[in-house]
Amino acid sequence: MTKLYFVRHGKTEWNLESRYQGAGGDSPLLPQSYAEMEALGKYFQKVTFAHIYSSPIKRARVTAARINRKLKKHANISLLSRLEEFHLGKMEGQKFDDVKRTYPKQFEDFRNHPDLYQPGEIGGESYQDVINRMTPAITAIVNRYPDDNVMIVSHGAALNAEINALLGVPLPDLRKRGGLANTSTTILQSNDQGKTYQLLDWNDTSYLNKKLDPTDLV
Repeated sequence: MTKLYFVRHGKTEWNLESRYQGAGGDSPLLPQSYAEMEALGKYFQKVTFAHIYSSPIKRARVTAARINRKLKKHANISLLSRLEEFHLGKMEGQKFDDVKRTYPKQFEDFRNHPDLYQPGEIGGESYQDVINRMTPAITAIVNRYPDDNVMIVSHGAALNAEINALLGVPLPDLRKRGGLANTSTTILQSNDQGKTYQLLDWNDTSYLNKKLDPTDLV
């Protein structure tokens, strides 16, 4: 039995400003985010992780390292480019409201209609593109650790798409479960080496002791 602990990175300046932040952008983490990462590390102290895998983008790899520092038993961290956030092309760094005006169809479909999202005009990745690059990495991890706990630190939109895809959610419905908060944890379990997955916990932020606001969620 493999348990996968999917963690979204800490909150950044662009998150706070409601800007698109994909694989091509990386704003600084907010000061309070470091305390929240450490709170998650303390929350995980009863869990022994066989390994930690992280997106190589700075906001994710710093989150992984900060959490690891607070674990009772530190784990090795590996960086995987397959765990990066969506490549967002021309939307990168732009405020949500500006994209809504400039690319209204891409704005609507990226948020609400994953099956209709066509990023060719903006030079980005589709939902299926992201799922196709992430799933082989997750499958390899589960096969490498068939009886362990593994932490995976990545990004809100990419994790939302991939986790729901692993659970067998159809492409049109990938967004219907709601967003993932910064420094949240979602846990999946596989008993058959990645053929199927069960959802154990979705978007847990109980250890943060704060009320979430819209800028926390993707």
